[in-house]
Amino acid sequence: MTKQNRPNPDDRTDNVEKLQTMVQNTIENIEESQETMQFASEKDRNLIQAKNERREEAIHAMRDEIKDEAQARENGYR
Repeated sequence: MTKQNRPNPDDRTDNVEKLQTMVQNTIENIEESQETMQFASEKDRNLIQAKNERREEAIHAMRDEIKDEAQARENGYR
């Protein structure tokens, strides 16, 4: 007998919490990389800085997503 592959149902109930954890982890990564920068070469500092800028952009996007998910939660995910 073959098992049918069915997609998992869309469960958004914990998206806000997952996104908040992702934001916190990203902030910690930025802080750790800034500590590392003091020991890095100029080239590596530039790479770290560029990555941190992308991380900041990701944080802004995740915070927007948190707002959207929180609103959807309040509206019953309609």
